[in-house]
Amino acid sequence: MIGYIIRRALQSLIVIIGVTIITFILLHMLPGNPVRAILGPKASPADVASLTKQLGLNKPLPFQYLLWLWNLAHLDLGYSYKQTASVDTLLAARLPNTLLLVGSSTVLAILLAVPLGVMQAVRRNKPDDYTLTGLAFIFYSMPTFWLGLLLIILFSATLNWFPPEPQASLGLFQQLNALILPVATLTLVTLALFSRYMRSSMLENLVQDYVRTARAKGVSNRRVLFRHVLRNALIPVLTLVGLSIPGIAAGAVVTETVFNFPGMGYLFFLAAENDDFPVLLGVTVVIAVATVIGSLVADILYAVADPRIRYV
Repeated sequence: MIGYIIRRALQSLIVIIGVTIITFILLHMLPGNPVRAILGPKASPADVASLTKQLGLNKPLPFQYLLWLWNLAHLDLGYSYKQTASVDTLLAARLPNTLLLVGSSTVLAILLAVPLGVMQAVRRNKPDDYTLTGLAFIFYSMPTFWLGLLLIILFSATLNWFPPEPQASLGLFQQLNALILPVATLTLVTLALFSRYMRSSMLENLVQDYVRTARAKGVSNRRVLFRHVLRNALIPVLTLVGLSIPGIAAGAVVTETVFNFPGMGYLFFLAAENDDFPVLLGVTVVIAVATVIGSLVADILYAVADPRIRYV
């Protein structure tokens, strides 16, 4: 297991470097001038040339990337001249909010998806199964921003139950009601995916030989379902949770933008609008690291949950 973790860590490092290279190249291919974005459209050519040289943007692109990678190795993600703060400081202020949003929505989605998937498998091809399947397809196919807007229209503009966005002057824990709509948006989209996968996994295990053997021995259906089938059906879901991190993070970017949620996703959106390259690269690195860590943790949990799996 230790050898496998070391190999996966090295592979993950290569993946992260590859992501940064692609992102670095794509950002420099975008239209617009980051120096002009910093100084404004009325800046003189001399000021533009001076800041361009100061930031090293006059150097060849490979040199700029290696310099940024060197700073990254020293945990220096750069400086945002648009927001007059280091990228580390900006991410440290926004990361806990994003973790709260993504973490709570993922946990809620799992807690709801497991019983719903079990019920759908047991009640297969019954009216309640068709109803839940239809709702899952609707939420899974619905764009995140559209679902968020619908929730704002219904619960904020019409019913006036929850605020459409958090107040910037207050902390999130001082206005927990402002978390309900963003968490609900991300939970519903994620729940649709997890519940469908849980249903399929349960149906696959219900027709296995060990189920027929247990029933032939006189074991009750309830005991077979929760003692044997459910435990085996949960194993593939562990991998799904780890592999779903990129999609959940992408949904968080849209959700935070719709609700003006003070997290990394909204920070990424603002940086994209203002050509703030250091912030864009910093957020990309954090998401890439979270993705590879999630995948690695999912593989390890898969081996822990299923004793038949051995990594060498």
